[in-house]
Amino acid sequence: MRFLKVVSVVAICVLGLSLLASASQNEFGVADTRNVTFSEPMRVGEVLLPKGDYQVLHIMDGTQHIMVFKQQHAKQPVEARVHCQLVPLQKKAERMEMAYGLNAANERVLHRLVFQGDSAQHVF
Repeated sequence: MRFLKVVSVVAICVLGLSLLASASQNEFGVADTRNVTFSEPMRVGEVLLPKGDYQVLHIMDGTQHIMVFKQQHAKQPVEARVHCQLVPLQKKAERMEMAYGLNAANERVLHRLVFQGDSAQHVF
């Protein structure tokens, strides 16, 4: 009876660890959910996001990669959906990187996003 309890606990632990490992990165080498903070307003696709904290979801729409930016801690949260292209990295990213340019209205426009630990970068 005691042996059965020990085997059950070990099996549950192994199952839990395997779920955690599989949830960390998807088949494309990127995590499905991340967080990012913009210190200034940032244009993502067609939407100008106010500065603040965002949850970023990587989802698939058929064969299209889409990033969804959802504002956190706001009374009326803003959301942006933008198509992205995944470009493989030579090794897992050691740190988060963000590249942006300025448009004619002097707004920051997000061009590239790399999350620490991912094996690919998101190019917009």
